[in-house]
Amino acid sequence: MRHLTRLSLVALLFSGAPVLGQTPESDSVAPPAAEAAPSETPTPDAPAADDPTPAIRKVVDSYVAAFNGADAKALAAHWSESGELITSDGAVVKGHDAIEKAFAAYFAENKEAKIEIVDMVVESVSPCVAIESGVARVIAPDSEPEDSEYQVVHVKGPSGWKMDSVREGAPLELPPSHYEQLTSLEWMVGTWSNDSDESTFLSTCRWSTNRNFLIRSFQVVIGDQVDFEGTQVIGWDPHTDTIRSWVFDSDGGFGVGLWSQDGNRWIVQTRHHLPDGRVGTAMNIYELVDDNTVRFESTARQVDGELMPSIDAVELVRQ
Repeated sequence: MRHLTRLSLVALLFSGAPVLGQTPESDSVAPPAAEAAPSETPTPDAPAADDPTPAIRKVVDSYVAAFNGADAKALAAHWSESGELITSDGAVVKGHDAIEKAFAAYFAENKEAKIEIVDMVVESVSPCVAIESGVARVIAPDSEPEDSEYQVVHVKGPSGWKMDSVREGAPLELPPSHYEQLTSLEWMVGTWSNDSDESTFLSTCRWSTNRNFLIRSFQVVIGDQVDFEGTQVIGWDPHTDTIRSWVFDSDGGFGVGLWSQDGNRWIVQTRHHLPDGRVGTAMNIYELVDDNTVRFESTARQVDGELMPSIDAVELVRQ
């Protein structure tokens, strides 16, 4: 049997010649197929010409910019001449002058307050009336963000869309926070380090959103290379009324810890699953020496029941 080289096989496949041993069904050449008319790909429906949403969004963007610039006069200009603001407690502020004064007083008491629109929906009622509903978030220094629902009736006049009525809703209830149960560990927030001749240990701790968890990242640096790193999450366990932590390291290990306080010391009973399947336990102790110094040691260390050497006390210094 004749063998085809890879080169000749490629030539046969791409030249359209019959493969050896096969006979063409017909010597006649089939007429070329008629070209199909190009199909028209349907395009998404364009917004209706009278859809007020794009124009309302521009009004909202302008309103947010004026609020974040603490410009009470520019804010009031977004209302119609007879427009009104109904606050969350039911008070009615009516007219440009009154609305401007209300915002000026607000900014005097809430310096650097900012607003953002978290969610917004626009419903067209008629060519000249639209209703905007959404959630606004007010962010002020040294306080948690506050979300509240709102509704705006927009009317279209010679000068474009204006807000005729704005009704503020009560602040939305925020998810429960366990911050109070974790305040005794707030000293951990920040960056800490320990330097030795062989390596540097770095640890950075921060609050999560809503301050429900402390998130701590750590790494061991040898020379200019990161040799080992991990992440620890510390939170409140409402089921057992205990502070609990979870840790994951770059070697593939993971573990949990139960925290208890003894004066200026925190004692953490840990159980760690090593990458090879063995289980280690230890008692880690954090002693707060002062606001910028923490002494750490690890004792009662075991791996699968075998006693391991303790880690002598080392000091971590705030950066």
